[in-house]
Amino acid sequence: MKELEQVTAALQQQDYSRAAQLLKPLLKQYPDNLQVQLYVGNIHEGMGKYEKAETVYRKLLKRAINPKLAQAARQGLERLRQGEKERRQEAIAQASHDPQNVGTGFLLIAPIPNENKAEAARNFSQIMNIDPYTANIQLPTRTWKLHRIGNMAELTVYQQELQSVGITTFAVSLTQLNQIQVFQMTYVKANDTQVTVVCQNSEGQLGELSFRWAEVTQAVDGLLPIFEEVVDLGVYNKLQRKEKTQDYAQVHDLHLPQRQCILRFCDRTYQFSEGLDFSGLEHPELPQVYATTRLKWNALTEQLKQHVSLATTWTDFSSFGPTALDHLDLIDGFASHINLFRKAETKWDHAFQLYSGAAFWSCLQAQA
Repeated sequence: MKELEQVTAALQQQDYSRAAQLLKPLLKQYPDNLQVQLYVGNIHEGMGKYEKAETVYRKLLKRAINPKLAQAARQGLERLRQGEKERRQEAIAQASHDPQNVGTGFLLIAPIPNENKAEAARNFSQIMNIDPYTANIQLPTRTWKLHRIGNMAELTVYQQELQSVGITTFAVSLTQLNQIQVFQMTYVKANDTQVTVVCQNSEGQLGELSFRWAEVTQAVDGLLPIFEEVVDLGVYNKLQRKEKTQDYAQVHDLHLPQRQCILRFCDRTYQFSEGLDFSGLEHPELPQVYATTRLKWNALTEQLKQHVSLATTWTDFSSFGPTALDHLDLIDGFASHINLFRKAETKWDHAFQLYSGAAFWSCLQAQA
């Protein structure tokens, strides 16, 4: 067919516009011709319409009986995969020039509505080069999820690619997380228009900090498990030691992004006998001991929430935490800023710092 020969010549010269013009009447006249369909894929590929090219090649691969056409479709798909890999490597190289993209990073994925998950899984599988079934399992539906830890420049590129197909993600570097100042609240000294708190910095130095409630843009709640070693009966009634969750420490963070700091309240370390008056919790006929730490903590956090009612509140750490634990075993140099007495370190503390820190930086980037 002379017309096909002309299309072939145009493709060899990489004149894709002319090839498309020559192919248009053939496509109308022979819509089911597989050679014509192959050229449609070639033109899409040459013009940078890679998704359309992939669709054509995959359909052709299913229909082609001729071994040469099937081989040509496979080669087209392989070129697309190789081209995508090269473009990603080039994008990573460019991203690595940004000082914020140096070192280790964390890639988090936002929850995806069930009605959008099938399409999201298809896109996710293509970008991350995994099968659709695995992609569907890895995509969260209820809470943010830590998906991957790796080179920050690479994760930034993945974030951009996933965002382009409607999958909300966030990449934050270990450097960024460690840049946040975290102050451990000892007690609230004065609660007026200008709030004054007594707190400790990361070196354990005690001092005062004053701020306005309007500076608080976000609040983050979390429960951190407190583990105890217990003796239990195992197989054949043999005694064995196990680690079990005996209680939970409650943590409440306030974010002050303009000061690049987090104010961290914890029910285990806050001094309720100082500062704010909790005497209203006392019963006239009962000793003060009955005003338990839980009641005081609830009263404290209720006051805080009233003052920052316009702030965004993050409350799903209990779902996020388990997704991060295994990944965080691989990370060194990441301070948790959780001052709980523990017999052994637990990555739950680091998971909360990641959760709160990622929320902190996502807010800053949204405001930029």
